[in-house]
Amino acid sequence: MLCASLLMVGMDLTVLHVAVPTISRELLPGGSELLWIVDSEALTVAAGLLTCGTLGDRFGRKRMLICGYVVFGLASVGAALSSAPGQLIASRAALGGGGGAMIMASTPALIRAVFPDARERSVAVGLWTAANSAGVSVGPLLGGLLIEHFWWGSVFLVNVPIVVCAVVSAFLLVPESRNDRSHRWDAPGAAMSAVGLGAVVYAFQQLGEHDAAEPAVWGIGLTGAVLLVGFVVRQRRIPHPLLDVRQFSDRRFTVSALCILGCYGAYTALLFLLTQRFQLLDGYTPLGAGLTLVPLAFANACGAAVAPRFAARWGCRRGLSGGLLLCGLALASFTLWGAAGNHAALLAAGVGSGMVMALGSDAMLGAAKPERAGEAGAVQETSFSLGAGLGLALLGTVLSLGYRSDFARVPGASARQWDTARSSLGAASEVATRAGGRVGDGLRNAAAHAFDTGFAMATGSAAAVLALLSVLAWKGMRESDGRSGSE
Repeated sequence: MLCASLLMVGMDLTVLHVAVPTISRELLPGGSELLWIVDSEALTVAAGLLTCGTLGDRFGRKRMLICGYVVFGLASVGAALSSAPGQLIASRAALGGGGGAMIMASTPALIRAVFPDARERSVAVGLWTAANSAGVSVGPLLGGLLIEHFWWGSVFLVNVPIVVCAVVSAFLLVPESRNDRSHRWDAPGAAMSAVGLGAVVYAFQQLGEHDAAEPAVWGIGLTGAVLLVGFVVRQRRIPHPLLDVRQFSDRRFTVSALCILGCYGAYTALLFLLTQRFQLLDGYTPLGAGLTLVPLAFANACGAAVAPRFAARWGCRRGLSGGLLLCGLALASFTLWGAAGNHAALLAAGVGSGMVMALGSDAMLGAAKPERAGEAGAVQETSFSLGAGLGLALLGTVLSLGYRSDFARVPGASARQWDTARSSLGAASEVATRAGGRVGDGLRNAAAHAFDTGFAMATGSAAAVLALLSVLAWKGMRESDGRSGSE
């Protein structure tokens, strides 16, 4: 039941990737509004996870999970019935900050409570991570299938029957658990963490949308960073902190969080970029683009499922470092040989990222005290959500810079056509269709070449980051195998 929950949340994070062209035509959002439609859920999940995790520890994780289902279902209906960009953005924010954050913060804590045995917990976390990863990967396929036959709002209504079944199952199957030694809740700390994380991620997203952000955006990012620093200082001084920052003194916990953040960021950004390329350059239908990503979804789920067995025989250290290296090599292959027909790299990226997500999650939960399981789960899921938001923003910035700098002049195209086409791949496709003839073909070819250049820069940057994280995991997890084996 917990796996089905994460499958649903994962699908919802990416189901809109193939629906972006349709929503653009139906709701006519501006550039900034379209960015928020895509990213608002991941942003609000990251901002709300820590608060939801600690509230679950205090008031009951089962209760928090069921509340999350209800909010998720209501917000899904609101998103499906939206008739304006602002309504859709608000509904997506409620999906993330309300329903998604409650569900994602509760499930790892419940797994930690239900499976106290280290080996059983490792298998459970592997299956749970596989479900979440499969949902993220299958989202574009499901979205394409629904858009082929129904209107775009159907990608949200599909959540409603799943939510109904989940609420009933949670009442019957999930045991209640909480921190019996709970203390006064640190409301100021919760506000500082939520606003700080939200401001920092927002600033990065704006940097990903423009070549240079306005001073106000830099001010928001700096304010968020100050709030996060103040939050850490506060947590170190108060007697009953919202987040026990001493957890990060455990090298296994900290290294695992960094590995999850980097790998998941690269994985989700790769999904989005491939989906856009398949539709806007290769002429795939939404369903065709989703079907092309099925091997990646299958490989990711397989990697997460087999990771516990691999770690039991060869050690978590080798599994985590090897998974990062495998995913990094796959991204390097995309850099050198492109995405078209590169099925081996697609499979390698899926297997490697699945192993990292499963083993990193299990290492973080294993390092946490049972009474702080919700808090540890919230930190873990914040790593996932921050990775999704920052990965798309940072790698999107790299791709945009490469795309604009490499967009060649097209004979016969006006300055306005050329400038509009080099603003984004979607704009280039629209301008080329309107221009037609040789000018349209020239703009389309220039856009394809520029996108390939930006794509290579983005995947190359991600490959370098994953290689560094692989070295960090190899050195930082040196003691983990012996410790986990003794749990």
